[in-house]
Amino acid sequence: MHAYLQPIHSAFQKNANAENAAGMKAYLLDQFEFFGIKTPGRRPLGKTHYKEYPIKDLKELETIVWECFELPEREFQYFGIELFAFHKKAWNSGSIKLMEKIILTKSWWDSVDHINAELLGPYFLRFPEKTAAITGKWNKSENIWLQRSSILFQKAYKEKTDTELLSRYILHCAGSKEFFIRKVIGWMLREYGRTDPAWVKKFVKQHSAILSPLSQREALKNLK
Repeated sequence: MHAYLQPIHSAFQKNANAENAAGMKAYLLDQFEFFGIKTPGRRPLGKTHYKEYPIKDLKELETIVWECFELPEREFQYFGIELFAFHKKAWNSGSIKLMEKIILTKSWWDSVDHINAELLGPYFLRFPEKTAAITGKWNKSENIWLQRSSILFQKAYKEKTDTELLSRYILHCAGSKEFFIRKVIGWMLREYGRTDPAWVKKFVKQHSAILSPLSQREALKNLK
């Protein structure tokens, strides 16, 4: 284990809760091991660690983040995502390579959505020239987590949302049978509906023939 991770590993062990771990593991369909530390307890441990052990070298940072995804406990994946986000000032345009790599590693909705919120959203605002080529590739991918990310990365953009891009990506995936794609289409539309409800209502009406019932219900949930 990288020396940087040893103190946080000890902190996670000290705060482990076997009962919580069993429930958290079951919630994610027994795919991952857990220490059993819920988010309100885990995040302060991470923030204390970031401040006590600063990282100035991007290569070292990326090495540590990747090791977090090689460790068995799911809390380390969450920690790695948040560690990378904490040091966003150190990112360069090539940092997207690691972001894509961790999307594809131990993939499930919890990590992928966290990567979108903490990493992809801020990255593409900082490097907008990378957006179309990278997210376009993801949208056309056969991997559902990359497709999900192509739709979801703008979730917090509000008025900065590129609706032409969002529309194109949603329509390309609208025929998907995957629950996690149909769900995220509706979820993203619902989120953007907080900014421009008229646009969302019009979009759903225009494309009701190809949007799944699930996507439409999610999109219009707060607009009726």
